[in-house]
Amino acid sequence: MKTENNMEKRIPGWLVLFLAAACGLIVANLYYAQPLVGPISSSTGISSDIAGFIVTMTQLGYAAGLLLLVPLSDLLENRKLVVTILAVALLGLLGAGTAANSAIFFAAAVLIGLGSAAAQILVPLAAHMAPPEQRGSIVGNVMSGLLLGIMLARPASSLITDLINWRAVFIISAVIITLLVLLLRLFLPKRVPVANEKYTEILKSLFVLFKSKPVLRRRAFYQAALFGSFSLFWTVVPLWLSKNYGLSQREIAVFGFVGVAGAIAAPIAGRLADRGLSRKLTGAAFLIAAFAFAFTHVLEDGNHMVSLVIFCISAVLLDMSVSGNLVLGQQEVYALGDEIRGRVNGIFMAVFFLGGALGSALGGWAYAQGSWKLASIIGLVLPVIGFIYYLTESKKRNREKNIK
Repeated sequence: MKTENNMEKRIPGWLVLFLAAACGLIVANLYYAQPLVGPISSSTGISSDIAGFIVTMTQLGYAAGLLLLVPLSDLLENRKLVVTILAVALLGLLGAGTAANSAIFFAAAVLIGLGSAAAQILVPLAAHMAPPEQRGSIVGNVMSGLLLGIMLARPASSLITDLINWRAVFIISAVIITLLVLLLRLFLPKRVPVANEKYTEILKSLFVLFKSKPVLRRRAFYQAALFGSFSLFWTVVPLWLSKNYGLSQREIAVFGFVGVAGAIAAPIAGRLADRGLSRKLTGAAFLIAAFAFAFTHVLEDGNHMVSLVIFCISAVLLDMSVSGNLVLGQQEVYALGDEIRGRVNGIFMAVFFLGGALGSALGGWAYAQGSWKLASIIGLVLPVIGFIYYLTESKKRNREKNIK
């Protein structure tokens, strides 16, 4: 039986590509519904005030999976665990694609989120296999695949809805996940962790880790602030583009493709993190995200085409800040120790996805109350709060983060 201690500390290029693609396909399930809030609400009877919960429920399910399922990667053989968790996502996708009312859809959305947590077992697995000096770049490459999945999910679901209907999005994804499960069983290396704790002890240790690791708390809250603004933006903007600019689902898909350019920040951030530039880049990420929201109000009463271009630029800037800072955060929390990597990754991802769930819910409410103006103000405030917290981080504390 292969254990964590004797795993080959090299990872071939094709496997990095495969892990990146797998993560992207899995995490895409969390975002298919984001530009489809309108069509799903109409079909399932969800009111406009709670339409944001279409995305929020998936993110809450994902956060639960990160806290309850991802820590199992420090206890159970990883390949089998990933395949089992993906079966939950498959059940949720089939439920969403056939949902007749809001209750069924919301329940299915939670299952989709819960099962999609499997991606966050694959990312630490790549870190386990990578040599320490290449960990940042390899994690960055895998995360670029995951982030491409996030960003391509929105335009893909818009196109499929335009060509067929919104239900087809979830049914097609169910087929893709089924094929992915088969490929993972064939090609994913086994990893049996050296487990000295029981599951209940691992769950109890989550709070201890969160309390005792300052860098984990900071990085989780940093990303929660950024991801909250990101989720708000992509929950509300499709509704605003449709109402204010008269864009169709196909045209909204094109807008979504523009945002994909932001994924280039992930591998770049990984390489720069290996050079010790994480702290400076973190501050820049907050400022760029806040600017992205403010920029949408430049010439908002002028030419619609110019205003739409400005929205496109803002989308790219926001996606760059979020994707780049995510890799910076993972690089730091993964350095806390091989034996706790699954748990710290679960905590890190859960906290920032709770921020995303809050952002989606606030976005839906704000848009119903005050359209894009109110929603964008909240979107700008979130990274500003994160930046203020970031300013309290001293260089001394940054040097001592791995000691505590």
